Amino acid sequence: MADISADVIIVGSGVAGALIADQLAGKGVSVAILEAGDEVDRATAVDTFQAAAIKTPESAYPVGPDADHPLSWNMDYYYRQNGSDKFKSTYIKAVGGTTWHWLGTAIRMAPDDFQLATKHGKGVDWPVSYDELESYYARAEDELGVSGAAGSPPSAHRSTDFPMPAIPPTYLDKVFKEKLAGSIYDVTPTPQARNSVDRDDRPGCCGSASCIPVCPVQAKYDATVHVQKAVTKGATLHPATTATSVETDADGNVVAVHFMLRDGTTGKATGRLYVIAAHAMETPRLLLNSVSAHTPNGVANSSDQVGRNLMDHPSQLSWARSNDPVWPYRGPLSTSGIENLGVGEFRSDRGAFRIEIGNDGHSWPTGAPISTVSALVEKGLRGAELDKALKAEAARHVRLASLVEQLPDPENRITLHPTEKDKYGVPLPQITYSVDSYVKAGLEAAAKAHQDIFDALGTTEVHHADDFNGSGHIIGTCRMGTDPKTSVVDQHLRSHDHKNLFIAGSAVFPTSATANPTLTIAALSLRAAETILADLGA
Repeated sequence: MADISADVIIVGSGVAGALIADQLAGKGVSVAILEAGDEVDRATAVDTFQAAAIKTPESAYPVGPDADHPLSWNMDYYYRQNGSDKFKSTYIKAVGGTTWHWLGTAIRMAPDDFQLATKHGKGVDWPVSYDELESYYARAEDELGVSGAAGSPPSAHRSTDFPMPAIPPTYLDKVFKEKLAGSIYDVTPTPQARNSVDRDDRPGCCGSASCIPVCPVQAKYDATVHVQKAVTKGATLHPATTATSVETDADGNVVAVHFMLRDGTTGKATGRLYVIAAHAMETPRLLLNSVSAHTPNGVANSSDQVGRNLMDHPSQLSWARSNDPVWPYRGPLSTSGIENLGVGEFRSDRGAFRIEIGNDGHSWPTGAPISTVSALVEKGLRGAELDKALKAEAARHVRLASLVEQLPDPENRITLHPTEKDKYGVPLPQITYSVDSYVKAGLEAAAKAHQDIFDALGTTEVHHADDFNGSGHIIGTCRMGTDPKTSVVDQHLRSHDHKNLFIAGSAVFPTSATANPTLTIAALSLRAAETILADLGA
């Protein structure tokens, strides 16, 4: 038995767990971080990615029974799916969590996003407003190191400037902005947690073009930044330590998190307060597996909302060939976007979306430029002729992706598989998922917008994906709210059922909006850390 003890036990070392650990350790609180995955050696991850036959978000990192996770190229690996649609977003288990392979996009939600039910009669309202969260957004941007330009997104007023100037637009970005000038499509630099200049002992971006799955120089933020800061301040990190269940007592207090090590050794972590920050798939999986006489439906689940309201940003992917060279495949995978389409009365009828302009050419939809080489070889081209044709084609690849808002649906959910378990005895996640007419109408509107943009650019060979893609944004499953009967945590992320339990991460989002979720996760986590500190003081 290898027991762990601290004032606060945190399960998960992604951006939520790492930020909370750093905030608490900085105030002298003893913190223990439990992480199922291993510490990642950056150089090894870069080499692994370069050697991988299939280039996917997970291809730089280990996968297997010790720290298993889903794979984007095989949605039936690890996930068990029984819905009408496949859930297509993934994550990894590692110290630093999925921030290892995120793109770095760090956008604030709009004020209207917090009042979807009030404004448009859809979904539910958040129990916290934009104005209540604005100062925490500013702190989150400072902690992560966000580069951006004033006015992006245009609907979110701000009290501070971005910590760093925006990442410079690519030549491709400039072409989009020029061709769309005067239209409804306003091209702006995308706020991103990526250094545009040297900051926080990390270098400025050098344009390696491998943000997904790994930044070779750590210009892009990942949560190991705050894991290391927390450890330096006294927190203890326990990698390769898989939480298997949460134990409560008859009074409703959490008294331990049970875990298992790789060799089968079991133990328990005990503290005064507990934070579950294991992402929106693993968090409900852990809570649902914590069945006891005190918690017959699992921990924090008296509302029967744990695991429900699973959301993503189903994305419309479109690609085309420009008449003139625009020179993609250079720099961060996206540096500009169209952020002014996310609010409006149309949200009563269809999902809103933001448009991401890709610098990665056709690599996402077709596997280019490698697939381009294959196609040209099949045409009989070789040598200098092949090289010339490849340059001509690859220089003209353009790609758009629109991330569409999805409404919460209690039938979209994760439950525990009845028979299949992982190495640690925890049932595999069973997913029921579908996209409704609200999403489908948003995808259709996005495809029309893409066509408008391609027409303005003067493109040919236009393709619109027939099916939606995942955006890597796993949202919902432990939503927050004011009513314990319909939500899992309150506005400070404290469990309604267990006063010494907090849940952090995108699992608590009541709705998805259109902004990539990481900056909101960070803002909510900083806010929750203040509540935890107040509770410990009391």
